[in-house]
Amino acid sequence: MTTMISNLPTVLIEEILIRVPLKSLRAVRLTCKIWNTLSNSRSFLKLYIGKPATATREEDSMMVAMMNFDLYSMRVVVDDVDPSIAFKRKPSFLEEQVKVSQVFHCEGLLLCIFKDNTKVVVWNPYCGETRWIEPRFSHRPRGWDRFSYALGYKDKESCDSFKFLRFIDYFCFAPENQFFWYEIYDFDSDSWTTLDVTPNWCIMFANLGITLKGNTYWCAGERNSEDDIADHIICFDFTSERFGPLLPLPTSVRDHEYEYVTLSCVREEKLAALFQHNESNPYELEIWITTEINAEMVSWSKFLMMDTGPRIEVPLIWEGFFIDEEKRNAMGFDEEFSRKTFIIIGEAGYVRKLDIGVDIDCRPKVCSYVPSLVQIKKPAGGKRKRQSSLETGLFEQNMLRLEAFEKLKLV
Repeated sequence: MTTMISNLPTVLIEEILIRVPLKSLRAVRLTCKIWNTLSNSRSFLKLYIGKPATATREEDSMMVAMMNFDLYSMRVVVDDVDPSIAFKRKPSFLEEQVKVSQVFHCEGLLLCIFKDNTKVVVWNPYCGETRWIEPRFSHRPRGWDRFSYALGYKDKESCDSFKFLRFIDYFCFAPENQFFWYEIYDFDSDSWTTLDVTPNWCIMFANLGITLKGNTYWCAGERNSEDDIADHIICFDFTSERFGPLLPLPTSVRDHEYEYVTLSCVREEKLAALFQHNESNPYELEIWITTEINAEMVSWSKFLMMDTGPRIEVPLIWEGFFIDEEKRNAMGFDEEFSRKTFIIIGEAGYVRKLDIGVDIDCRPKVCSYVPSLVQIKKPAGGKRKRQSSLETGLFEQNMLRLEAFEKLKLV
């Protein structure tokens, strides 16, 4: 009797599917309904995500770029003689007139913030799934989006129970005139909650957070410090819904007093920090990578150091960067006024500039991207969960505080 695919034991099917590269798994799902159902099950996803890393170099080098308020998949071939860059506009799930102003990566999901600040969407480009989130209010003084954003998850074992954090924090004023409001959206309950946070740190609203293993990290500094510099990092733990303590940057970096610090994620495994000067010393650059990190502690290892002397200025890399550990280089967008270039830097003063051939009217951003099978939980049918009287009271109180703060004309 011939054994059919549908007759294979579940354990054997799992053993077969877990060996399939991620980029080929979608095609495998079309083999039969049983394979499709099994590969979408929570137990298989947990098993597949937890398997030893077998990603190809192609998957490791994937990036997502935001240019002109649109999203592109991006790949760079690093070659000493003739490096190249390729862009491909991602299949759009949006209306053409909608513009993306910020994008964040978390376990294969993209958190997209729209330019008009009225819509937020979480998107898995690989699976094509989306989850739309309706903010409770908007705050755009003089047209500026004053929120900071983060996407993370509570269940660290299964990469599940996603939550969306956003906050306003005005701290550059006298203590009596400061205003902050932290709130979190729970995907499971489809509801917002005001967090009890009294920050002793400061995070610049333009400083973008980086999510690693479900928690989000920002560059930060001590609140009301005379220096007003970001000389630490800080973590928001989505399990406890609390910020950890200020964590130190590498000692040698703090001694150099670098003016710009930018964070990035390395293959969903480590956090990287890029340290740059501006006009004071445009010939030095350092990159450090974490050897261990969580909400309470961090340790660092130097990845790359450049000191070109007066021979060549090291370009400033803005809004995220990408690290290739194997080739020991880093790359990102250079800040110019109208036409942007893409920069590749490496050891021994290696610097290459690639003209992307596009005029850009907004600051571009790049982040690493690792495809995943993580599914986005849909809200339960029917009406949204009604807020408690306590939460309704906190929301109304904060709206009144914000209105009073704006009347002081400090924003």
